[in-house]
Amino acid sequence: MAKRKIILIDEGRCNGCGQCVVACAEGAIEIRDGKARIVSETYCDGLGACVGECPRRALTVIEREAPGFDEAAVARHLAGTEGAGAHAPAACPGSAVRSLGGAPAVPASSAGPAAPSRLANWPVQLALVPPGAPFLRGADLLVCADCVPAAVPDFHERYLAGRALVVGCPKLDDLGAHRDKLAAILREAGPRSVTVLRMEVPCCSALAGALIDARDEVAPALSVEIVTIGVEGGVVERETASAVTRTTGGAP
Repeated sequence: MAKRKIILIDEGRCNGCGQCVVACAEGAIEIRDGKARIVSETYCDGLGACVGECPRRALTVIEREAPGFDEAAVARHLAGTEGAGAHAPAACPGSAVRSLGGAPAVPASSAGPAAPSRLANWPVQLALVPPGAPFLRGADLLVCADCVPAAVPDFHERYLAGRALVVGCPKLDDLGAHRDKLAAILREAGPRSVTVLRMEVPCCSALAGALIDARDEVAPALSVEIVTIGVEGGVVERETASAVTRTTGGAP
């Protein structure tokens, strides 16, 4: 250990946009739990190429006691041979947070114009969305099983317009991680309303369960609407889950 320059990340400022990950040629930074983290101090050369890329000024170069920079370890890390957790980019320009404006529809064919997209945010995968993303603050949040848009032909107009979207799969994804991310979103972003869209298949109920568990811990006064979609695209059930009871109403 010796005193040297190294990156310091202010988690309070960081919104998990991933720009620092792209800027770090050594792969020393990753996005984990919606925040930038140092993968290993031995991968950080302390030169600060990432500092100027951070839109939130969350990165600074400081001088402190730290393990020495290991160029050989960096090479193994980038080649995917360093330790059990072979390096894979934790964020890329494609996962950078963006608010999307309603662009005019582009004609799909000579037969007529395509319907306009109602998607208002990016990314949409729950694992990639940072809890502090601006598009989540005070939003009408739509938590959607990732099979739903394939089943509902008018998904954009019926469910997406005016809402911030996050998607995930309760069967194939890490459900515990999704539950923790949802709790962080409710805590940090304070959405105005939450709607869960799930498929009628039994395994999909876990997505609503994860959201309700997060809600009960973080925002017990928040009412949650759960809409169950059939495999043919229609509404099978619609229920409102209060903090204490759940009441089932008729589908429109």
